[in-house]
Amino acid sequence: MYPVSDRGAGSSMSDTRPMRPVNGASGYRNAGYGRSDSPRPGYGEYGASGSRGTGYVRAGYEGYQRSVERRRKTVQTPRRPQPRTARPARAKRSALASLIIRLRRKPAAKEQYFDYDMLLVIVFLMCFGLVMLYSTSAYEAQTDFGNDLYYFTRQALIGAVGFVVMLIVSRIDYHLYGAFAVEIFVVSMILMALVQTPLGVTINGARRWIGLPGGQTLQPAEITKIAVILFISYELCRLGKKAYTKEGMLRVFVLGVIAALGVYVLTDNLSTAIIVMSITCILIFVIHPQTKPFLIGIAALAAFAIVGIGALSIIAANSDNFRIQRILSWLNPEATAADGSFQVMQGLYAIGSGGFFGKGLGNSTQKLGVIPEAQNDMILVVICEELGVFGAILILVLFGLLLYRLMFIAKNAPDLYGSLIATGIFAHIALQVILNIAVVTGLLPTTGITLPFISYGGTAILFLMIEMGIALGISRRIRLEGE
Repeated sequence: MYPVSDRGAGSSMSDTRPMRPVNGASGYRNAGYGRSDSPRPGYGEYGASGSRGTGYVRAGYEGYQRSVERRRKTVQTPRRPQPRTARPARAKRSALASLIIRLRRKPAAKEQYFDYDMLLVIVFLMCFGLVMLYSTSAYEAQTDFGNDLYYFTRQALIGAVGFVVMLIVSRIDYHLYGAFAVEIFVVSMILMALVQTPLGVTINGARRWIGLPGGQTLQPAEITKIAVILFISYELCRLGKKAYTKEGMLRVFVLGVIAALGVYVLTDNLSTAIIVMSITCILIFVIHPQTKPFLIGIAALAAFAIVGIGALSIIAANSDNFRIQRILSWLNPEATAADGSFQVMQGLYAIGSGGFFGKGLGNSTQKLGVIPEAQNDMILVVICEELGVFGAILILVLFGLLLYRLMFIAKNAPDLYGSLIATGIFAHIALQVILNIAVVTGLLPTTGITLPFISYGGTAILFLMIEMGIALGISRRIRLEGE
């Protein structure tokens, strides 16, 4: 997937046009925050109508309005400008979309595109996740709350609300998020800072939530994932051709580091901080025309990780830091099977005992109090025990279809901003799926990363549905053949 390629020639481009340099391109202009096409009102303009303080407020508000309008124009950059004589690229309808259009008996030329394939995959994932959540959590819910439907009911209710929110968000012009991307990013940082105030809630020794009325909680780090996708995408559009210079890449990278440090320092959530930083790096990689610098960086990072882990295994064997203990348990799981690597070892036993077709739905034994909090990040091991390798393959196929539809949207988005947002959502889902599978199979140390749409978590499922709504909103802007 390379959603930001530019094959147009001989056309002028602004700084916010697609990134790849074009022979003969000219006419670049700066689209920074501080510029405006209209002169800034002087202080004397308001002297006759009110006090000088009122003039300041009015001037500041009008300046903010102009700033928002400039941002909206910035994110409407064409993704792939074509010569005037060339036909613009059009997306082909899928078989499912064509069937639904025929059933609704509307002319194809007037029908707005909507990715029904992606919607169907989301519904399948939600339903499959609820079934497996009930099977996984019924025993623990009955033991702890006296109601085997406790986790299922809460997840189903939030999932239903999230589905409605997704449909509403899908009808909003996604360029609006670009106009307020800076504000969304700032609000996400403020919400994470509230975790360190008396509003913060500690669950299982981790302080990562904000208390809400009715005994509900909110995890601000989930909001930060969306905020980073929207804000970094906007910054890349705003920088234009400067985005693949050293200065531009450093600027965007620093913004990603600030977001990741905010997640880690304010909510003590290393796994989400890694995902936030990885999303930033992937967006920079996608926008940059060269691959070699990134391959060198990945190789250097891998070498550093290998040396660092080897050093930790020697000099930090007696450390009290729980993250270091997780790494040591991962390096030698058999030696710490009774404490540090207990959860992972029991998960591997569950996967191995399931075989190819599993023990049958509801027949897992490891979920009966053996694996703690199995409905969260370890739900995949219960799926493998009950449905076997076949169940795991089914999940991978569903996620593969979802990622394929996101890649389709990114490739056919009408402008650069939409393409980058879809790419960021793609990166988020792919990273969480890969990291969760790697953890439960023992390929990586325990991180607490959940499986999207399947694991229990109200905030996570709600904001996942919002992300899906944004992606579906981008799909509505795709031009169809025959239009």
